Amino acid sequence: MPCNAPDDALASFDQAIAFKPGFAEAHHNRGNALLTLRRFDEALESHDNAVALKPGLAEAHSGRGNALWELNRPEAALASYDKAISLKPDYADAHCNRCNALRDLKRFDEALASCDVAIRLRPNHAQTHHNRGNALVDLKRPEEAVASYDKAIAINPGYARAYFNRANALLVLTRREEAIASFDNAIALRPDDVPAYSNRGNVRLELANIEDAIVDFDTAIALQPDYAPAHCNRGNAMVALLRLSEAAACFRAAIALQPDYGDAYWNDGLRLLLTGQFEQGWRSYEWRKQLKDPVAVRPYPQPLWLGEQDIAGKVLFIYWEQGLGDTIQFYRYAKLAEARGAKIVMEVQHVLHGLLRQLSATIQVITPDETPSPFDYHCPLMSLPLAFGTTLATIPAEPYYLWADEKMRAMWSARLDALHASPTKKPRIGIAWSGSADHHHDHLRSLTLATCLPLLDQDADWVCLQKEIRDTDSAARQRAASLRSFSDELGDFSDTSALVDQMDLVITVDTSVAHLAGAMGKPVWVLLPYSPDWR
Repeated sequence: MPCNAPDDALASFDQAIAFKPGFAEAHHNRGNALLTLRRFDEALESHDNAVALKPGLAEAHSGRGNALWELNRPEAALASYDKAISLKPDYADAHCNRCNALRDLKRFDEALASCDVAIRLRPNHAQTHHNRGNALVDLKRPEEAVASYDKAIAINPGYARAYFNRANALLVLTRREEAIASFDNAIALRPDDVPAYSNRGNVRLELANIEDAIVDFDTAIALQPDYAPAHCNRGNAMVALLRLSEAAACFRAAIALQPDYGDAYWNDGLRLLLTGQFEQGWRSYEWRKQLKDPVAVRPYPQPLWLGEQDIAGKVLFIYWEQGLGDTIQFYRYAKLAEARGAKIVMEVQHVLHGLLRQLSATIQVITPDETPSPFDYHCPLMSLPLAFGTTLATIPAEPYYLWADEKMRAMWSARLDALHASPTKKPRIGIAWSGSADHHHDHLRSLTLATCLPLLDQDADWVCLQKEIRDTDSAARQRAASLRSFSDELGDFSDTSALVDQMDLVITVDTSVAHLAGAMGKPVWVLLPYSPDWR
């Protein structure tokens, strides 16, 4: 029952029950007042009393579901909502709230269907459209989620939570400026919304608006000093400024508040690796497996190998986990494992298979489509430095460990010599100005071709090394007469490696081309942000 003074309402219902202990509706309404006061155990007891007195009271079963959901008992909550709906099939509130329990149970399609039923029964209920948006986010349909949040806001312009969740959905779509505006609206409606400040600070940090991001994190901490995410996010801002000791203090504060906080351990691990503190950094890097969206977790029955067991005579299955550049850079660790007497089976991304299978005649390289042969232990690729106790002094440092196919090298050599014939040999320079547009931090690492045009005026033979040339670079591409591009002819990294092999120098942003050229022993200039990735 809506009430502006839940304490007064509770007193009134207590009085009503004292006069008439068998009044089921009074027990039910008392439960709703206790829900508003966030006294969930007592609310459940009141709704239980209402149900005991009047088993056919659908509203009491629904209220009981609300209390159980707040108590993190989604299975029981769902059963109560289902009972309410069986008693009253057109009960829109029960269908709407049922969505929340189903989401907690990760039954996302059913959650969406429940919202759709509620909307058919009551089309102009803001909360139902909001809940529908949440279910669509769970289903990784963020564009539709934004539309649902917009509908909720159109019905209730003061719906702060809808603005907040809308902003988070916009972030999935990398519509960062719109997300900030949505967080602004949430904060204007609810100036003490700590997560909104913290999340808005994260977006500002992604846009390199670091000082304003810190203001947001500080505001969140001032409002709620024990809000661990704000401390963690502030640590990331300090890393972006290379104020690394301050970053460490922020991460420690977050962990002290929430000892199982995976993001804080993970981000502190990145800081440690960035500063060369590898021994502790590798251990903290393992927390990537316990993030909200875990990385490098595969549920094999065989034991995980992190260096403790003797693997001589055993089969070790190593598998990729992150980007193409990571696989190229850390693949060399497979040879260290082989040197310990193990037979190595290595899974890599499809586009790297042709290139990486040449690393060793005795290492079996497979793609994700193939089933590995029986193995004794397994290890994700980026855990190998931990397994080998890598320090700055023991990083595998061969001059090169990858090379191009001989026939492809000869083909590209002849092709480029014909195109760049001149009386005096110019340096041949390969360039990659952007990486994958899908990369979360692409806006912080990639350039436009227009930015690079003055560089191309230098007297050299310029060769484009990237396969993807974006539509936004089309106009600049027309002006870059000195730049040769073969993007349509590059199939996988076997082709790219043969092209890189012909370069005297590679200039690239932080993308897989940098790792490939380095692995081939080519001189590489890498364009990095002020605070670089630890690798």
